[in-house]
Amino acid sequence: MTAPVRFPRFFVTSPAPCPYLPGRTERKVFTELKGPHAEQLNDALGRIGFRRSQTVAYRPSCEGCKACISVRVAAKDFKPSSSQKRTMKANSDLVVTECRPWATEEQFALLQRYLEHRHPGGGMAAMDEVDYADMVEHTSVSSFVIEYREPSADGAVGRLVAACLTDRQADGLSMIYSFYDPELEHRSGLGNYVILEHIRRAVEASLPYVYLGYWVEGSERMQYKVRFRPLEALGPDGWRRMSEGEQRDLIESVAKGSCGRAPATDGGSKDNTPGLQEEYKLT
Repeated sequence: MTAPVRFPRFFVTSPAPCPYLPGRTERKVFTELKGPHAEQLNDALGRIGFRRSQTVAYRPSCEGCKACISVRVAAKDFKPSSSQKRTMKANSDLVVTECRPWATEEQFALLQRYLEHRHPGGGMAAMDEVDYADMVEHTSVSSFVIEYREPSADGAVGRLVAACLTDRQADGLSMIYSFYDPELEHRSGLGNYVILEHIRRAVEASLPYVYLGYWVEGSERMQYKVRFRPLEALGPDGWRRMSEGEQRDLIESVAKGSCGRAPATDGGSKDNTPGLQEEYKLT
């Protein structure tokens, strides 16, 4: 006899202000990732648009709004643009290391600089070292932190300039949260480089996708995701690859609206706040 399969229990968060679109309210449906089948459950939920936050998988479930769209890059078919090629070349000297999911003081200091510059005064800006350690270390799936360091002349460990908490799923890499030093004038496009390096990493591992989380049309700070081609979006009928023309129009629209762009001031992450779990507590 085989053991019965336990179907996960799903819950819904209380309504809260939307971190992406002003004047709107968000809710999320979520379930716990625990037990011997947590990895398989996370893989299955990832394919239908869920994201992981510590030992919880969640996705938006907002009344009257479907603006959050799950997107992923088709890694094998990825075609870098001219600017992306320049970004890869400019940062090709970085030393990239895959580390176990263990938080360090150096990573946390880099995260603080990133949040102060890109998301000042908001939810993640209140994270302390314990919150960050929870974000990285509380995982029930295959996770790791990828560190990006500048080379050193004497062979010592170089300066940490970027990092990304990443899950390895059965069909791809899921970028949970990335951050970088936003004030390095000699390093352009570090955030984009981290995504480009994940695409390369996925191809080398024969994984078809890199999951970028949610793309929100109308939220300016989410628009960088449309620059990675080809991009697939999850809709009512499953995953659909955006056409060349569709993605080109989106990229051009982003370019027109990016002049004079200010840093995001709401303090949210690219995909909510993966380090803070209060909204997922069951009462």
